[in-house]
Amino acid sequence: MKQLSPAETSALSIINNDHMLAQTQTWALINSGSRNLDGLAKMAEALREAFSVLPGDIVLHDPAKVDAVRGDGSIAEIAHGQHLTVSVRPEAPVRLILTGHMDTVFPIDSDFQTLTWLEGDEKQGGVLGGPGLADMKGGISVMIAALQALEASKYASNLGYDILINSDEEVGSPSSAALIAKLAAGKTAALTYEPAALPDGTLAGARGGSGNFSIIFSGKSAHAGRNPQDGRNAIVAASDMAVQLKALTRDGLSVNPAKIEGGAANNVVPDHAILRVNFRPKSLAMQALAQNALDALIADIAKTHNLDVHCHGSFGRPPKEIDGQAGKLFELVKKCGSDLGLDIGWKSTGGVCDGNNIAACGVPVVDTMGVRGGSIHSADEFLITDSLSERARLSALTIMRIAQKGGL
Repeated sequence: MKQLSPAETSALSIINNDHMLAQTQTWALINSGSRNLDGLAKMAEALREAFSVLPGDIVLHDPAKVDAVRGDGSIAEIAHGQHLTVSVRPEAPVRLILTGHMDTVFPIDSDFQTLTWLEGDEKQGGVLGGPGLADMKGGISVMIAALQALEASKYASNLGYDILINSDEEVGSPSSAALIAKLAAGKTAALTYEPAALPDGTLAGARGGSGNFSIIFSGKSAHAGRNPQDGRNAIVAASDMAVQLKALTRDGLSVNPAKIEGGAANNVVPDHAILRVNFRPKSLAMQALAQNALDALIADIAKTHNLDVHCHGSFGRPPKEIDGQAGKLFELVKKCGSDLGLDIGWKSTGGVCDGNNIAACGVPVVDTMGVRGGSIHSADEFLITDSLSERARLSALTIMRIAQKGGL
């Protein structure tokens, strides 16, 4: 290590990779897929116990109500798990928000439920495969260890923080978005514990945004042979709109019409269809262009095909652009990495996370402070085990230096 004060060195010395690895392994064996409410409840209780090592108030929050469009076009509420928050020194003049998620992409019936050493073993460490190890139960271990190091330092009293561990990040954080915005308000900076963008530790910089929409087409049925002219074909209208939406794709905006649901028997003009579509704008200007184009197309398709069109959805993840304050936070993380002997870089990515939502609140955020690993969202997901303590030291040093400076 380089250029660390004795107080920083002392605080960082309490970080224990073996403890972090054991904790992460235990959590990874809890299936906490976004729709597995029982598994999420079990994970929330495990996290409540784990975060009790910090001097804060721990609360489990019920999820906000979320509606979704069913295949038949009806609107139904979707259940989500509770979200955990921890508040430490809310009166402090400098305050951070740290976020992570307890849910994974692996459903309760997933075949990927076990841990396997891909390189090395339990004694020497190495590369461990398993569900949620990198994304992001390892990241939660990093967060806790970093904050324990802060609390062991003489700088802790200078800084307060709120922690949010939500249960629905992998499905877009619909039931926690308002809670994210509430906790982010007025914060000096934010750290989110998604895994590094690359296994070498490269961080994600700017991120594109994401919007998911379900567009409902309500036409009129008729006999396909006797009186087709009396029908209003919802499938044809949905297909027409899908083609025109895809044509909006350009540099800075990807549009993916993903699925059309509906239809009827071959001899019936279909009176119902739903088009599912995802937008990926790289800037707020492109998001506005996409929204305006979508609104215009809805009106045009309804008129051209003489049927009703209703749109459900939103841009749940606004694009995250790097402004001056975000640049300062990245540079601080880079300097802390250098002082720990780490070469920290970053790159833009098309992926999205809660960092997008935090940045939309005007708070600078580095959202890949978690472990090094890879192949996330697949049965090949892996964790580079020695990155647990490595990234905990990086976070702890970053937080301590914000505390020492009284900001960025």
